[in-house]
Amino acid sequence: MSDTRTERDTMGEMEVPSDALYGASTQRAVLNFPVSGEPVEPGIVRAYGLIKWAAARTNGELGQVEKALTDQIETAALEVYGGELDAHFPVDVYQTGSGTSTNMNANEVIANRCSQLAGEPIGSKEPVHPNDHVNQGQSSNDTFPTAMHIAAGVALKSDLLPALAALRDSLGAKAEEFDGVLKIGRTHLMDATPVRLGQEFGGYAKQVERAVDRAHKALKAIHELPLGGTAVGTGLNCHPDFAARAIGLIAGKTGIEFREADDHFEAQAAKDALVECHGQLNTIAASLFKIANDIRLLGSGPRCAIGEIRLPATQPGSSIMPGKVNPVMSEAVTMVAARVFGNHSTVTWCGANGHFELNVFMPVMAKAILESIRLLTNVATIFRERCVDGIEADVERCGELIEYSLSMVTSLAPVIGYEPAAKIAKESVATGKTVRELCTEQLGELGITREQLDAALDPASMTAPRA
Repeated sequence: MSDTRTERDTMGEMEVPSDALYGASTQRAVLNFPVSGEPVEPGIVRAYGLIKWAAARTNGELGQVEKALTDQIETAALEVYGGELDAHFPVDVYQTGSGTSTNMNANEVIANRCSQLAGEPIGSKEPVHPNDHVNQGQSSNDTFPTAMHIAAGVALKSDLLPALAALRDSLGAKAEEFDGVLKIGRTHLMDATPVRLGQEFGGYAKQVERAVDRAHKALKAIHELPLGGTAVGTGLNCHPDFAARAIGLIAGKTGIEFREADDHFEAQAAKDALVECHGQLNTIAASLFKIANDIRLLGSGPRCAIGEIRLPATQPGSSIMPGKVNPVMSEAVTMVAARVFGNHSTVTWCGANGHFELNVFMPVMAKAILESIRLLTNVATIFRERCVDGIEADVERCGELIEYSLSMVTSLAPVIGYEPAAKIAKESVATGKTVRELCTEQLGELGITREQLDAALDPASMTAPRA
């Protein structure tokens, strides 16, 4: 038996792998674009299954395609949506900028699957034709951007939002656990006045709470779908009720408030909504970078640096230094952030390059966005599970550094004056004695009592606004 079969499209015959559900158009794209070896994101493929399912049901209801055919298309399309046919989507992400190759890939796979279901030969286009039936009322120019919005929306709702919410809760729990732990604050990477470790972690929890808000904003930015605009936004060859009905089905299936675009020309020609969406992801990455960086610095040493917290030991840190353990989970977070920052440059550049009625950077734009969501989701989860949940406070070390800090003198300034306080700080540097030790030696000279000194140098009183 031959390993290939012959299929035909408008450009002529093409040899296609015998077991492939795609056809001639897809095979041409496979041959034309051997660029990265990376096919489009699975989320885009699944979104196409959903689009073709909704389109078939709507076309059947509107009498645009025979109901017996749309029933078969729905069955095959739902298999695509469920990820059952992913192996039949081989087109490289670096392809035609409109995503036409992927749209035709979906059309051909669904049509050929319908042939299988009907007992007809693959490639016969019987009883379902990829263009006339599966693609009825659609164009690559409106379906690919619709797929981008759907794929990103589903990933945000189902993956990133739960991951961020769980990280927020873990950091919040640590904030409560560490509320009574006093430590030195730092500004400019230099000692500052005392804070509670719980206050620091409360700040991190608030950052991730804001990240959850931003993920919701990212989702809201892509609620409008371009489906129904067909080639250039005019809706040519599309039933006037098609878009609203099909999008209603998509919204119901995903549980996301998708709706028809207010202006199909804006929705197809511009990709501003996706640039906005990724802008929120970029900010989320910046927040996670800051949190992860702080945590690895707080745990640094642990004996010859800050060492105020103990991080969970996840793996050996060196092939030559026995016993060394590194803050690898924080490192993973910061590397993900670096990648997201780079993806934002890609998304911004792609979004800026719409030409007249179409943007032709969509496949790589989709890859960047979906990769950012996936990376942020995964790293937020492992950072929570393998780092944050296991963090412990070194209370003794925190107290030791407070006493040794020059910034303790700050609370003395209102009592003894700025210049005498500065003199004490300089003496502390010169002698190696703590501020408390020097002040105790100079109580008479400073004109204060021991009780006044202890009150002024009480670190707990410095961590909350005074009345």
